Amino acid sequence: MAKHSYDLIVIGSGPAGEAATMNAVKLGKKVAMVCDKLKPGGNCTYLGTIPSKALRHGVKQVIQFRTNPMFRDFGDSSSVTFPQLMKHANRVVDEQVSLRSNFYQRNFVKVYEGVASFVDAHTIEILKGRSKAKLHAEHFIIATGSRPYHPEELDFTQKRVFDSDSILGLGESPRKVTIIGAGVIGCEYASIFGGLGCKVELINPASSLLSFLDTEITDALSYHLRNLSVRCRHMEHFSRIEYLDDCVITHLESGKKIKSDIILWANGRTGNTDRLNIDAIGLKANSRGQLHVNNKYQTSCKNIYAAGDVIGPPALASAAYDQGRAASNAIFNPEAFVSLKEIPTGIYTIPEISTIGLNERELTEKKIPYEVGKAFFRSIARAQITGDEVGMLKIIFHFDTLEILGIHCFGDQASEILHIGQAIMNQRKGANTLRYFLNTTFNYPTMAEAYKVAAHDGYNRVF
Repeated sequence: MAKHSYDLIVIGSGPAGEAATMNAVKLGKKVAMVCDKLKPGGNCTYLGTIPSKALRHGVKQVIQFRTNPMFRDFGDSSSVTFPQLMKHANRVVDEQVSLRSNFYQRNFVKVYEGVASFVDAHTIEILKGRSKAKLHAEHFIIATGSRPYHPEELDFTQKRVFDSDSILGLGESPRKVTIIGAGVIGCEYASIFGGLGCKVELINPASSLLSFLDTEITDALSYHLRNLSVRCRHMEHFSRIEYLDDCVITHLESGKKIKSDIILWANGRTGNTDRLNIDAIGLKANSRGQLHVNNKYQTSCKNIYAAGDVIGPPALASAAYDQGRAASNAIFNPEAFVSLKEIPTGIYTIPEISTIGLNERELTEKKIPYEVGKAFFRSIARAQITGDEVGMLKIIFHFDTLEILGIHCFGDQASEILHIGQAIMNQRKGANTLRYFLNTTFNYPTMAEAYKVAAHDGYNRVF
């Protein structure tokens, strides 16, 4: 078995692994990447962010086709199926995979295909089929990501039971879907299936949806999910599943029974550490397979770092990319190391949600005086033109200083609109206030104009 040596070996080719690799290469280091798929991209590209968001975009277009009077004479969208939409989503996946493969080729990064496991703190073994290879490195970054958590009570070998990975291979359009788990993934898929015309049962163990969000945003989400034929069953827990030839029946602890065509399990994820043989280097994963790191992404094994979903929350592709770059800098370029600042949240329901900063509940608990400015999309010219009038931009600011404390957006392009507010929030003291939006000219008509409308609304409440 050949033994090759590198300055850094990155295990995993998702956003964290890609960023760590490219940053180290640009710093002149000899770097190798280990990828357990045919080509780089990670679960983000193959099973998570890219295919699910491309699928969501297709469903959103179907909804627009059905509801816009201008398109009614052009054809019938009622026959659009889940597999047809996935065909178009997979086109985006192929383009992303090709793009990412080119990154490694252009930068002369050696990519090893196979499953990596540690032999010791400086050596890994890569298994591909029956062949093995050993690699040596001064440092490692574990960026193996995560996968859906599988409880023992569910039989995922049943043809009608899916998780958020396997659902992408669904071969037909179901009429009724039961989704167990009402977190971000559960809510996103509830809106996707609801948008396709399916009846959806969303089983939520909590008292409300996405309780970490601003209350007005969660209320709006609940309302619009109901419009998509999604029934939210709050404070409910499943006890067992009954598998029949033509359906599945979900039995809840409350005694209720729900009949549906398929079940989608969307309750939690597990870090991909089970095949790494981390015992050989003295590391222990928690009950969800996640690794503990310090504020420099360093594990308790000093030359081994970890980033991305494998270290737990926030488990966002955007954060993973920055974590991977930061971990790489922590090893090779410490003076350039930057801790992640406040991370925006993007939730791709229909309509989508994006937030950054504090919400009203948190500010109330902290006893910070604040006021709110709002702009409803129905009053924004650009939204009226595009027909995307559902939504709201909410700016929360300090009552006395006008400093922006939080931005919360619900509606079409929310995750894009948010970044304008994020940029201003990150300015120096005095420049990060509501006055920026009051005194700045925005193109008209644009969705960005919502900031000016919301700023005037808020300012008029204070002065």
